[in-house]
Amino acid sequence: MSNVKYAIVGSGTMGQEHIKNINLIDNAEVVAICDNHEKSINQSKKLFKNKVNIFESHIDLIQAGIADSYILATPNFTHFNILKDLLNTNAHLLVEKPLCTTVDDCKKFKKLAKNYPGIIWTAMEYRYMPPVARLIEEVNKGTIGDLKMLSIREHRFPFLVKVNDWNRFSRNTGGTMVEKCCHFFDLMRLISKSEAISVFASGGQDSNHLEENYNGEKPDIIDNAFVVVDFENGVRANLDLCMFAENSYFQEEICGVGDKGKIETFVPSDSSGKNSSELSIGLRGEDKIHSETVVVDKDILNAGSHHGSTFYEHKKFIKAIQKNSEAEVSLDDGLKAVAIGQAAELSIIEKRVVLLSELL
Repeated sequence: MSNVKYAIVGSGTMGQEHIKNINLIDNAEVVAICDNHEKSINQSKKLFKNKVNIFESHIDLIQAGIADSYILATPNFTHFNILKDLLNTNAHLLVEKPLCTTVDDCKKFKKLAKNYPGIIWTAMEYRYMPPVARLIEEVNKGTIGDLKMLSIREHRFPFLVKVNDWNRFSRNTGGTMVEKCCHFFDLMRLISKSEAISVFASGGQDSNHLEENYNGEKPDIIDNAFVVVDFENGVRANLDLCMFAENSYFQEEICGVGDKGKIETFVPSDSSGKNSSELSIGLRGEDKIHSETVVVDKDILNAGSHHGSTFYEHKKFIKAIQKNSEAEVSLDDGLKAVAIGQAAELSIIEKRVVLLSELL
């Protein structure tokens, strides 16, 4: 395959980020977008140098048969039903996180997709942020020994405005722990190389969207939380989330501690204007801290809000298509990230430790 032809279902904020990044890749092009929201369509049109096909219905898009790869970037609650239709294409699928809003829907889709001939890749961009990828590489090399503790902090801006404000309600998103934090739970599984066995979380809605009202209904999405996840191999992981801290220099901080030392890195916020971050390693018994600067190309950085990760994810996705290899981020990865998020939501509501066996 000389050129990967993408069709994007859902041309809102994330769909447009995909367009910008695909524009930077020589052997890829967007041939169609599908959306029924005029503003999103018009915003997307401005990103193209050449004319693309516009569809209001994903069924019409599928029937046109003009793409060999589909990106699903519609609202979370629509994923399951659209994915069922996309299985009729036999094309390659890149599904924006979360895979579905519930573990049950993820399980159902995984079952439906058994023996599917195309690649189905769950879009977990945070794996591909350059400083995060470097941290993962060093942990995998055993630089800090056996990992014992993993800490992730995200202090950021509130949820963005989406079409019809669909993301203001947990029934549409799966809840903040699924919608936002499945990225981090995926990182925890990836870095620890283990499976979660229990989740304990404390969180609430304390600042954001409190004055909003939608036909007499107020938003119910969590805007801050602490989440502790225990893994089968003994690794303990912690998430510190705050979504009313938009004026933060670093949006994410990740720290891993092993029996030989500590590694940490930082992801600058968009508002910082930085295209680089520091990775540092401190080994036990040494006085010196080893550090390096991880730089992201500014054109790649400016193509989205995920510190260059969407570009690098597409490069990996295209490579998998060309080599006919398996997805780096599987349906099982997508399912288990949702499961940890759903367990965290349940833990906050019921104020108890939730075992993953209850959901899986």
